[in-house]
Amino acid sequence: MCKSATPRPPPPPAPPPPHPLPAALGDHPAVLAAAARHRAPDRLARHLVVTADALLAYQHAVLPRGDEKPSAAHRARLALAEAAGTVLAGGLSLLGISAPEYL
Repeated sequence: MCKSATPRPPPPPAPPPPHPLPAALGDHPAVLAAAARHRAPDRLARHLVVTADALLAYQHAVLPRGDEKPSAAHRARLALAEAAGTVLAGGLSLLGISAPEYL
């Protein structure tokens, strides 16, 4: 006997992949310590490139668009962007490179 199969609902959509900016910011203390421990400033320089690339990919989502009112999410994103700026400026300073005031 063949039973008719009940249709299964489609699987839920996969969650979006995590953004690399929070991961890069979270990795910064460990990268900084490893660069100092191994006396390898190139490690810090590579990490700053990763952080800057992640920030460039992220910056379009920071500010509200058009008539959209700022929300708590926008403020959180702006704080994350400011943290990235602090990490980049501090890292460049440690490498002896002056950071521009504005990009």
